[in-house]
Amino acid sequence: MLKDAGLVQDRAVGTRRIYQLDPEGMNALRAQLDRFWGQALTAFKETVEQPEE
Repeated sequence: MLKDAGLVQDRAVGTRRIYQLDPEGMNALRAQLDRFWGQALTAFKETVEQPEE
């Protein structure tokens, strides 16, 4: 699943598979999370700063 998502790479070593993080995939994940949290925190800030009626 992580390989399909582009978050890890693997290579064969004998009869084993060695997995390591894929820096490009992790950078893409980080960018997506930054966008998500940026939007969520902006919406929260706008809600909190609305004057009470």
